[in-house]
Amino acid sequence: MKLHVLRRMMVVFAVLAASVIVAGNHQYASAQKESSLRMGETRATLDPNMFSEARVKRAYQVAKEIPQVLDSIYCYCHCEESPAFRHKSLLSCYVDTHAST
Repeated sequence: MKLHVLRRMMVVFAVLAASVIVAGNHQYASAQKESSLRMGETRATLDPNMFSEARVKRAYQVAKEIPQVLDSIYCYCHCEESPAFRHKSLLSCYVDTHAST
């Protein structure tokens, strides 16, 4: 499998796993604790309806619903290290089309 496909699958899996975790612990987490884990992404995620592929659309929808969780997760595609992307966390992948490729 090509490397970009594996990275894409990892990102989609991470978002879906995070949504399951958050759904179970949403009421338990305090706002203060969540904010202390955030890495500082302030840009809005893209509209999920921009995408036609169901899997990508769902991933962007989840990112829109739980930005505080994704902003506390390191992105393993190393986009943080690229000056072209300037990503701060996994949430950063969803403020542009990076997570859809």
